[in-house]
Amino acid sequence: MPRMTHPRQVLLGAQAQTGFLPVCDHYSGVEARMRRSLALQAEMTREFGECVFDVTLDCEDGAPVGGERDHAQLVVGLALEADPQARVAVRVHPVDHPAFQQDIAIIAGQAGRRLCHIMLPKVESSNDVDAAVQALSAVGAGKLPLHALIESPAAVHRVFDIAAHSSVQSLSFGLMDFVSAHGGAIPSDGMGIHGQFTHPLVVRAKLEIASACHAHGKVPSHGVVTEFKDTNAFAAAARRAATELGYTRMWSIHPDQIRPILEAFAPGADEIGRAASVIVAAAKADWAPISHDNKLEDRASYRYHWQVLERAHRTGRTLPEEVRGWLDTPAAATKP
Repeated sequence: MPRMTHPRQVLLGAQAQTGFLPVCDHYSGVEARMRRSLALQAEMTREFGECVFDVTLDCEDGAPVGGERDHAQLVVGLALEADPQARVAVRVHPVDHPAFQQDIAIIAGQAGRRLCHIMLPKVESSNDVDAAVQALSAVGAGKLPLHALIESPAAVHRVFDIAAHSSVQSLSFGLMDFVSAHGGAIPSDGMGIHGQFTHPLVVRAKLEIASACHAHGKVPSHGVVTEFKDTNAFAAAARRAATELGYTRMWSIHPDQIRPILEAFAPGADEIGRAASVIVAAAKADWAPISHDNKLEDRASYRYHWQVLERAHRTGRTLPEEVRGWLDTPAAATKP
């Protein structure tokens, strides 16, 4: 491996400091399932040598009505008990819910240092993000990244402003609330595994979210696919989210969905091999344009191939030896 500036610094610049998210975000809200999810995360981290999915502990749908405080305390206990290397997030209640401030005070106040981010549901505008940042700052967790859930036509209309917020790291699409917000104008199959990829209003919303994220350097996360027993159909849906709609991350709501997401969002072996050969050749040329396999390659294509390697690393793929060291080394640990 050539001894020179790290490819992340050369090709991504300031974006290199924002880090990369696992391609899968796994949700659970019942205590037994939350514990199993954390155990599975640790098991698969050992298997892949990399944390390949986040675990998001759910307070919005997981907490019983009237039991929000107890559920928040449960989530704190689980986050603090988790392995220090675990990636644990929490979905709190919306900013206008009576339990929101309590969620933030208990969860971020007591376990903020152990969380990778807070998922904020039903975000309607950047004002909601501001309110969440203010609440987090009040408990000393103002730098905790926020993931925003876009769930209404109005939120889709404002999605570029939401994505531009400096505290937002990722946007997700709330399919079922989005369909319900249309008062029956979108049929129920718009929430299904086929309809959500074909109904024009749903597809338009997904594309707006993905486009807003890519415009502002944020991560677009594809939301729920509720059909988890048909593994082949789910895998096909994950591939469509990744290859047709521009999403680089996806929700899982059942353990059986995690591996299909990893497979769908991972680059193939041939793509990894080509990306590695281009990056090695580019590094030897000090990132100047080159002819490689009778094709012009320059800084723009280098950036693409480097991102292929980053995605391969985040999905636990086997990497060629000549680039493995770069992927295992944080860009911040290298000097320009």
